[in-house]
Amino acid sequence: MPRTHEIPATPENMVWGYFDATHKPVLEVESGDTVLLHSFPAGGPEALPPEGYVVPEAYAKALASMAQGAGPHFVTGPVFVKGAMPGDVLQVDILDAKINQDWGFVAILPLLGTLPDEFTDYETIHPRVDHERNVCTMPWGTEIPLDPFFGIIATAPPAAWGRVGSPVPRSFGGNMDNKELKAGTTLYLPVYNEGALFYAGDGHGVQGDGEVCITALETGLSGSFRLTVRKDLSYVWPFAESKTHLISIGLDEDLDDAMKQAVREMVQHICDRTSLNRNQAYMLCSLAGNLRITQTVDGNKGVHMMLDKSLLPLD
Repeated sequence: MPRTHEIPATPENMVWGYFDATHKPVLEVESGDTVLLHSFPAGGPEALPPEGYVVPEAYAKALASMAQGAGPHFVTGPVFVKGAMPGDVLQVDILDAKINQDWGFVAILPLLGTLPDEFTDYETIHPRVDHERNVCTMPWGTEIPLDPFFGIIATAPPAAWGRVGSPVPRSFGGNMDNKELKAGTTLYLPVYNEGALFYAGDGHGVQGDGEVCITALETGLSGSFRLTVRKDLSYVWPFAESKTHLISIGLDEDLDDAMKQAVREMVQHICDRTSLNRNQAYMLCSLAGNLRITQTVDGNKGVHMMLDKSLLPLD
């Protein structure tokens, strides 16, 4: 019978700012098991709030004791999924994502963001989270409905790549910052190593498509993921679907090329799922596929296409 496992947010269960295929797994699970994990916000001590906010003791301990890699993200894992081998696909059913703090932060940082040369008055704000009303409150009074998701969901990169910094999303997933990857969505990730080596972190309380200033509402999340090894799939790029939509994902330094990849991936997935040929799938994408800019701030920019599954022909 499938089991549920929990991973506390403690230094020995996380990495800070990198992925590494040689990192010792913090947990081994069977295919089909569910993992409940906890995570901290991205960033270092400079992102901590002023007096009057509650900073979780475990978060303060992690900041003080962990060695930071090439990125700012605390990532929980890796989780070894038995039976997963290179060439397989890890099916990640995102079952739940809940904010576990009463605050988050938003920042404008040097040399980062979409308009780094135009915004040089650097600052960090700490909106408060109202769990009962499901909103965060900005310092100027605006209330924004919360819509939490994990900015980072990944398998480990190929071992030949060595230690890879967490900021740039790649074929193994990682820092995709895609707000559609929330509870109720299934993400498919290529497997490059035995056990897949699953990671998740970089909790976001809410984010607009683009994440233009460099941050979402960075906060702590707790999430549940069902991890299933798929040997019947051969995806080489991340792909997702919700109850209502197919979601193709393009990642590239050039936004145009990321867009092309998202279209190309959607066409292929339509052809794989239906009797439509490539021309027909391409025309369907033109009429009903919606391209959205995922993020423009992570090195490799992201574009995703949303296609309503009700429009797929039934064979």
